[in-house]
Amino acid sequence: MNMLLAGLTILVLGDSHMAGHDYLISSLHDALESQGAIVHSYGMCGANPDAWLQKTTVSCGRAERHDKGQPVAETGKQEYTWQIADLLAQHHPNLVIVESADAMGGYGSPELPKAWIYQQTHALAARIHAAIAACVWVGPIWGKGDSPYHKTDARVAELSQFLAQSVAPCSYVDSTRFAKPGEWPTTDGQHLTVNGYKAWGSDIAQSIDQIKSSMASR
Repeated sequence: MNMLLAGLTILVLGDSHMAGHDYLISSLHDALESQGAIVHSYGMCGANPDAWLQKTTVSCGRAERHDKGQPVAETGKQEYTWQIADLLAQHHPNLVIVESADAMGGYGSPELPKAWIYQQTHALAARIHAAIAACVWVGPIWGKGDSPYHKTDARVAELSQFLAQSVAPCSYVDSTRFAKPGEWPTTDGQHLTVNGYKAWGSDIAQSIDQIKSSMASR
């Protein structure tokens, strides 16, 4: 990797994929740090974008990590949600990365809740943009349909395509490009193994490099 991110303060927000010790809060955070960025990562299990805008609770835990420190994860506990306004004021990031998709996918339901998704993503993206911070939104990875999460390939593809059209002014990272369906094994149909999260975190960081490089050349 190059050092396009050196000196930047990066705020990373995520759902359950960021809320476990060996999840993206380790792999993505490390990949960004290795390029010289100052990184503050937050993950909330089950959180959709609205959870960062309205104070509520998450029932399955949350995690945070700052700069070169280790992740602090509290799983299986009811916790209050972190608020984007507070995090922006505290860290003054140059770049905000939002990993948020699965909690909006309506897996197992007949239809994708498009109006609800658009309302939430647009509100969070607009709030970040108002803080004069660049924004990158990370879409969903493949899962397994025959699991308790009912995460089918067709719904993941539909969700990813819709998010790509809904997250402006954020740039979009299409995670379905990183691996074929079933290539990264899961532990439960939705969450990856440790090696899967390492690969995903590295791929996200490389995509952000490409986005930054494209912006710099304009």
